[in-house]
Formats: sequence, C-alpha cells, structure tokens
Amino acid sequence: MEKENDAMHGDDFAAVRERLPDEEVLYDLAELYKIFGDTTRVKLLYILFEGEMCVQHLAELLQVSQSAVSHQLRILKGARLVKYRRDGKTVYYALADDHVREIIECGMEHITE
Repeated sequence: MEKENDAMHGDDFAAVRERLPDEEVLYDLAELYKIFGDTTRVKLLYILFEGEMCVQHLAELLQVSQSAVSHQLRILKGARLVKYRRDGKTVYYALADDHVREIIECGMEHITE
C-alpha cells in the first residue's frame, strides 16, 4: 500500500500563510539572532550566567579592553539581552531575564547533539 502524498494543496497554503508572523516580527527575530553571531558577545553572556559583573571584571575575564566590552554591552543592552544597575561610579551588568539563558542553552544543546 502506497503512502498518501504529504504535499500541501490549495487551502493548506492559505492556512500556512495565515499562521506566519508579521514581517516586522520576523525581522526583529532575525535581528535578535544576529546578535549571537559574535563570539565576544556570546562569551559575555556566558560569563553573566554566573551573575552580575562590572565592565572591568568582564574585560579581565575576556582579556580585552574595557572599551571593547562596553561596545559589546551596548549592543546586548540594545537587544534587551542584558540589564544594568549603577552603584556609585560602577555599573554592573546581568542577564536581562531567564529567556537569554534558555536561548543560549537551547542553541548549545542543538549544536552538541
């Protein structure tokens, strides 16, 4: 007995098109994933898994300049992946929420399968 053809037909296309998110939402999602295309940013996020940290300590751990770390943190803040708090002259950074950890862990699980 032959398997039924799983190809889409007529009304199926309209249903799929209906379920697609808006173009603007898809653009924002693509932009979010671009953020993870830089290993320095991914390393920063991994370090922040451990808790909040100041730029100086992040720079020491990454062995890069504080200005390089600050630049990457601006990008991560803009994407709402990190948050910060000020304590006097020192600014501390942390993951914005648990979704950030989940995104990275899910990606790591995928590539290590």
